[in-house]
Amino acid sequence: MHFPRLSDWLVYVAIIVAVIVVAIARRERSDAPPPPPPPAAGEGLPLGPASPFDPSVIVEAPANPEPGSGTAFSIDERGVWITARHVVDGCKRAAVVVGDGRGVSAEVRIDPHGEVAVLTTEGGAAPLPVALGRTLRRGERAYHPGFPQGKPGEATSRLIGRENMVIRGHGERTESVLVWAETGRTDQLRGSLAGLSGAPALDDAGRVIGVTVAESPRRGRIYTTSPETLVSALKSANERPHPGAVGESVTTTNYGIVSDSLRRDLRVARVICLDGV
Repeated sequence: MHFPRLSDWLVYVAIIVAVIVVAIARRERSDAPPPPPPPAAGEGLPLGPASPFDPSVIVEAPANPEPGSGTAFSIDERGVWITARHVVDGCKRAAVVVGDGRGVSAEVRIDPHGEVAVLTTEGGAAPLPVALGRTLRRGERAYHPGFPQGKPGEATSRLIGRENMVIRGHGERTESVLVWAETGRTDQLRGSLAGLSGAPALDDAGRVIGVTVAESPRRGRIYTTSPETLVSALKSANERPHPGAVGESVTTTNYGIVSDSLRRDLRVARVICLDGV
């Protein structure tokens, strides 16, 4: 039997292919492994520092603010409380409400540079722990116990990022704030969260990571102070959080119960401006 004779060019092609296969098989590979997939929509990424290039939100502050009410929380059982600046700004007399028709007179110290006020009373309540040094991450949850619309209530939210809050009018300034997407609130609570201003923003360990200062109902946003603002306000007032304060674990299923407990123990209380009352 005779096989057909291969042409010379087929022989040459076969030799070249064999040489290439051997060369590739013996070549050293030092490629880096493929990168991990990025987190969805930036969730879980550390929150960056404040920047003048962050988006801005404009707030018009009246020249003569009316007496108001909001929320305060204890940071020292000696009688040191934190609230939002606009709740007591221009207030000659303020009080922390401790029961029906009863309040304790509070001295007001306004932070000249941020949306925080420090209150001091004769005696106080067990303090909330404050965690201002830890890294915040986009997508993490916060809980806001207080007195929306002047009644006991709370909300929960997830961190979106930073914005620059531009205050126009009384107390004109620009400061960095944290922006949160509201994801839940007290059952049957409708409309504005007014009165929640000054409430603590708590992490899942029950530690304060900011002060609730504003909302945007149409956008479903809640704004809190940045950790830097609260640190600056405490330093300006020559106060510091109680080092031994202990928080309670908070989840989406128990934050209503935890909020009720904080209000009952007056660790979170209503604050009112008495001018004109």
